[in-house]
Amino acid sequence: MACNGRHPRVGIFAIITNQQGQILIGRRLSKLGQGHWGFPGGHLEQGEDFATCVQRETFEETGLRVTAGELAGVTNDRFDSDKHYVTIFMRCDREDGQQQPEVLEPEKCESWTWKSWEDLQRMAKRVDGVQELFLPVENFMLQEKSVC
Repeated sequence: MACNGRHPRVGIFAIITNQQGQILIGRRLSKLGQGHWGFPGGHLEQGEDFATCVQRETFEETGLRVTAGELAGVTNDRFDSDKHYVTIFMRCDREDGQQQPEVLEPEKCESWTWKSWEDLQRMAKRVDGVQELFLPVENFMLQEKSVC
């Protein structure tokens, strides 16, 4: 097998629920996935473990301090010939269950909101014929039956 020098990157996302069982999701402004909804997260850094990464990324983006829980899933996400990610999804609990997310990186995320699992499932199935979810989140939602 020839090596072209390109390799998939590793992304990681936090699945954070509120007291009503809704999941935290934000509208992306980053070039990749602009306008689509995604969970808090980012790139795994060299030498970083999943828990440290998801806690760091969540705090940087939302101001929420979370405790990383179980691995919820993994997706293989091919955007185009130049973008390929393996994405890790981690269940996380807010350390302060009353604290609400803030937009701390306004160049990357327009807003944060809470949506039900059913709403996210509907969005993933493109019922309205429109891609609403960021590709890794859409792939995760299509392969998982529930967040619990």
